[in-house]
Amino acid sequence: MRKVLLFTAWILCQISVLAQPWAAGTESITTENDAPEGEININRLRWLPGSHDFWVFEKQGIYVYNASNLTEKNLVLTAEQVKAAGLTTRIENIVWNNDRSKILIYTNSSRVWRVNSKGDYWYFEMKTGKGRQIGKGLKSSSLQFAKFSSDNKNVAYLSLHNLYVEDLNTWKITQLTKDGSDKIINGTFDWVYEEELSIRDGFSWSPTGKSIAFYRVDANTIPRHLMINNTDSLYPFVIPVEYPKAGVKPSSVKIGTINITTKKLTWMQIPGDPANNYLPRMNWAGNDELMAVQLNRLQNEATFYLCNAGTGKATNIYIEKQETGWIEQFNLLEWDANWWTWIDNYKYFLRTKEKDGWLHIYKISHDGKQEELLTKGNYDASLLKVDQTTGDIFFEATPYDGTQRYLYKVNINQPDTVRVTPAVFNGTNTYRFSPDAKFALHTNANISRNYNFRLVQLPDHKKVYPATEDKFTTPDLGFNLEKIKVKTVDGIDMDGIMAKPKDFDASKKYPVFFYVYGEPAAAVANDLPDFNNYIAELIPRGYIGIAMDNRGTPVMKGTAWRMAVYKKLGVVNSRDQAMAAKEILKWNFIDTSRVAVHGWSGGGAMTLNLLFRYPDIYKAGVAVSAVTDEHFYDNIYTERYMGLPTEDADAYRESSPITHAKNLKGHLLYMHGTGDDNVHYKNAENLINELVKQGKTFNMMIYPNRTHGIFEGPGTVQHVAKTFIQFIETYCPPGAR
Repeated sequence: MRKVLLFTAWILCQISVLAQPWAAGTESITTENDAPEGEININRLRWLPGSHDFWVFEKQGIYVYNASNLTEKNLVLTAEQVKAAGLTTRIENIVWNNDRSKILIYTNSSRVWRVNSKGDYWYFEMKTGKGRQIGKGLKSSSLQFAKFSSDNKNVAYLSLHNLYVEDLNTWKITQLTKDGSDKIINGTFDWVYEEELSIRDGFSWSPTGKSIAFYRVDANTIPRHLMINNTDSLYPFVIPVEYPKAGVKPSSVKIGTINITTKKLTWMQIPGDPANNYLPRMNWAGNDELMAVQLNRLQNEATFYLCNAGTGKATNIYIEKQETGWIEQFNLLEWDANWWTWIDNYKYFLRTKEKDGWLHIYKISHDGKQEELLTKGNYDASLLKVDQTTGDIFFEATPYDGTQRYLYKVNINQPDTVRVTPAVFNGTNTYRFSPDAKFALHTNANISRNYNFRLVQLPDHKKVYPATEDKFTTPDLGFNLEKIKVKTVDGIDMDGIMAKPKDFDASKKYPVFFYVYGEPAAAVANDLPDFNNYIAELIPRGYIGIAMDNRGTPVMKGTAWRMAVYKKLGVVNSRDQAMAAKEILKWNFIDTSRVAVHGWSGGGAMTLNLLFRYPDIYKAGVAVSAVTDEHFYDNIYTERYMGLPTEDADAYRESSPITHAKNLKGHLLYMHGTGDDNVHYKNAENLINELVKQGKTFNMMIYPNRTHGIFEGPGTVQHVAKTFIQFIETYCPPGAR
């Protein structure tokens, strides 16, 4: 998805990130826990499987706590035992087996695309405290997604796109696949699957521990986008990335099972052209069955298959369609959410989907023949967690205010919706659930309240830690935040967050700076105590900062709101922003001669669209890492919202900022990294050519070999900020007048 992971988005998604075995942590085996003596750093807790126990690393070693009795803690592995095994680098995560008798410590990680998903693993026997590195003989820092078999006899992992099993008694390593390469990818995914379907870990043990289901990606037909490195050697060299752009068929993907004893390989017989469909999720549906979902090329039809793991026979059990839009890939901002959740020992599964104009949770029978709506009403419900023992289904909803988030529940057998988050926690609430859904780390904040963290027991939301009384503190941001709502000439209600200098004087006029994103991957008007970092630095100097969410953003305002940009990406969303800006420019304290706009990635495209399509409104803009032509971005994202370019060439042309570059009147600063594997530097050069052709002058800053976030290298972040601020203060001067 063409976006930068902004601070606000990070807060909203960190809960899921911390739970993943590929997440790079911050604990060090030589660093003392930063919580005061006798206290628990609950921000760093990691849940253990199937329970409400969690582990934290403290000075003495790895401790396990039970959330229902925090006065007791169990030192399960000392720092000395870790060092004695030869592990001296950071403990980045721990993978536990089901009975907690064994662990794998993840360390020495390195980045693949977005996250550090490859590294080294060290095995420890908890009874003896003795450990050793697994995967010996394989390339250092190359292991991925190591996990125990359910019978605790083996560990499976990936290395260099092949699948391996290591026997925990003999330490024999068996290579299960042998065709792995940069084009044949076993057990994980190519760039676009990871980026747009939020899927990295592509294999799983069967419930019996006898076989493994895994993905195989064939990227041989995918053209390579070549990035040029001009700085790291005497002669330039190219960095190839398999990157299917809009209109290019995706990689051919299939799912197989392999018996670890007989090595028998069985491919699931899912019908259809594997190079013209997607397989975004699969998991085990019992001892001998797999569930897999197939998504068509246009991503408006999802077909669920039950597959016999032994024979490969696939049975179509359920079809979901979206006539005027797309099948939502994520539960709104829960980017790595499951597509379904099995309940009642695989008798049913829960699925969140758009059907009646809202996102709702449905209970569907194992064979797909029975379906029951569980959340009823004119609101969106995003499934978070299920308590398998009580039948409580926890979900996120915002019936009152699209800028906020609250926890609700409904019971499978008692379909009355109940709000779980107490009224005192006004604002944005996120939850990191224990695997058994009995406890959660609750985070609460709003525009006038600092982030606070509490460990709560569910479903009563009873606070169990810290023991002190809740005290809500006011953030010291250097400016004041308030919520706004604007109705456009088209009758669209836009929610927004406005930042004002502390010395704001309503009798004077201020420059206004709009922070935008505006695409289906992110929302910016969240009830949280922060603002875009660059603009936040400018507000105390005498600017009004405003962030608003237009139609097409993943806000809980119904299906029509989110699908309004279908085949009109860049058109509908930019008009919403511009028409809302027009209303704001009527306010007495806004200086209409000093109007700036900024966005990054998809927000960079929005910035260009606003400058080019509405040149009389916006006087200056900073666009960073922008998609300038819809043809240049990847197929999964672009075709999801725009369809195929061969079928609707006019829509692609009209949606692309570059088409309207001839209209530029204001001042533009464009910034891009040449090493951007997400939104390629090609976008910048084509924009330059068009602006030159049209005789338009502009400012530009290019960062060699920096990726999409433009943060690599000493001084880079500071330089981006300085360039940004100097440009705005020059062409949209600060201060009240």
